[in-house]
Amino acid sequence: MEQWTNDTFYQHLKSGKKGGFYLYTPLCGTCQMASKMLGVIEELLPDLLIGKADMNYIPEIAETFFIESVPCLIIFSDYQIKEKIYAFQSVPFLYEKLKSL
Repeated sequence: MEQWTNDTFYQHLKSGKKGGFYLYTPLCGTCQMASKMLGVIEELLPDLLIGKADMNYIPEIAETFFIESVPCLIIFSDYQIKEKIYAFQSVPFLYEKLKSL
C-alpha cells in the first residue's frame, strides 16, 4: 500500500476514482492485523486504488470526515465518501465490500 498525504487523498477523491483510504496508527495492534488483511485484498484486487496514512500525521482528515477510531477504511467513489469501516471482520468481508465498488 502506498503512503498518502492529505493532498494525495483529495486528488483521488476529486478524480471520481474508486478506492479505499486506510487510516491507522503504528502502535495499534488491531491496525497491524487490518493492514495485513488489506495486503491480501491488494493482491486479490490489484486494480483497486488503496492508500494508507498514519493518523498522527493527518489530523485534518480525522476532523473533516469525523473519524471515530482506528483502524478505519474510508471507501470512496464517484467524488464522495461511500462508507467508513471500523470493524474489518475478515478478508472475505472486505473483499466483497471493495469488489462491489
